[in-house]
Amino acid sequence: METRQDVAISDLLETAIKAAHAGGGVLQDWIGRFSVTEKRRADLVTEADHASQKLIHEIVSTRFPDHGFLGEEGLCEVSATSDYRWVIDPLDGTSNYVHGFPYYAVSIGIQKSNELVAAIVFDPNREETFSAAKGVGTLLNGRPIKTSGETRTSMAMAMASLPIGAAATDPAVNRFLKSMSHLQTVQRSGSAAMNLACLACGRIDAFWSTSLKPWDMAAGVLLVQEAGGVVTAIDGSPIDIMVPSLLAASSEKIATDLVTILA
Repeated sequence: METRQDVAISDLLETAIKAAHAGGGVLQDWIGRFSVTEKRRADLVTEADHASQKLIHEIVSTRFPDHGFLGEEGLCEVSATSDYRWVIDPLDGTSNYVHGFPYYAVSIGIQKSNELVAAIVFDPNREETFSAAKGVGTLLNGRPIKTSGETRTSMAMAMASLPIGAAATDPAVNRFLKSMSHLQTVQRSGSAAMNLACLACGRIDAFWSTSLKPWDMAAGVLLVQEAGGVVTAIDGSPIDIMVPSLLAASSEKIATDLVTILA
């Protein structure tokens, strides 16, 4: 059983990759079982979500039986003997998954004493594995990646999250509309984990949200930070994954500009 001693980052990442790939495989296997009826489809997606998380949990807990867990599907295990916690989203981008839109992922962030130390985001559609380790950097399928480094908001492509069913008066909608005249383009994609992974490898230049859960962003935050990006709360204060406020950018300049634009 693990104690409060450090675990090698390579061991954490190896297990996280194995678990994420297994969870992604479950998601892909379940796609063919969907019914045309919306209620039945929703039920099956819930089952797929739970099945993915169950397998991920089994793989990780077999290797690290004393570690803690926090997961989207009701998973909350506090460890009395280890400082490590795995923050798991077995399916980030549920609506995309339901509709067959290939923009969803498995997200696994690993904390030690509440500090993110390792992360995996796995895109099962493109078979892309984004990984990061604290102080080491970010990889895509084993190759180092960096953010775009873009500093001009006028040239930036951004993603924004809006709460499901947001009213026209919702502050998130107002921020979205305000940003449009400052950025080259702003989109709503439906997967925070994928947005942060795409930011880490330079495909987009910014992403913000005030409606995320810890498991939505835990892995992606470290991916962006280790790829040279900036991650704060939406007001520019230090990021806390337990608080639903995130602003991630390819550079300090864009991050600073967006804090003002989105205020």
